[in-house]
Amino acid sequence: MKFKLLLIAILAWSFAHGEAARAQERATIQALATVVSSLSLIGTNDLQFGTVTLGVSKAVEKIDVGFAGEWTITGTPSAELTIDFTLPTVLRTLDTLSTMPITFRATDASYGFALANQTTPLGVVNPNGPVVQRIGAGGQLFIWIGGVVWPRISQTGGDYSAPILLTVAYTGN
Repeated sequence: MKFKLLLIAILAWSFAHGEAARAQERATIQALATVVSSLSLIGTNDLQFGTVTLGVSKAVEKIDVGFAGEWTITGTPSAELTIDFTLPTVLRTLDTLSTMPITFRATDASYGFALANQTTPLGVVNPNGPVVQRIGAGGQLFIWIGGVVWPRISQTGGDYSAPILLTVAYTGN
């Protein structure tokens, strides 16, 4: 009788634990990530006002080929970027003693996915605040900028300049 009870207990235990083991399943998934390629940003044309007349403002439009400022961005096709300009408020002579005001309107910059887009841009970029834009399907984005200089009637003669800095970064979207 003890043997039968022991055998029944062993069988019951095996049955209870054996069912649990047979009911277990396993599944595996992968952790995946795609690293975007690095960005390349090149300033390809300076914003060129040329000769200006005392007391007369002079504008360069973003569509003025060869005069508008231009950058070429190369990166992951269709990736989203933040675009942020650091704009000067004045141009300075080499000795920095004389300044000339420069301004940028909210519509003074534009973008395209090919150089040919400069005269018929795909859209406007406000250079006065950070904006979000996607790189083209071909992996490039072109940015153009114009502006206005305001020489005073008493402006000192000479060459004036100031840096325009463009900063771009992937957003992760």
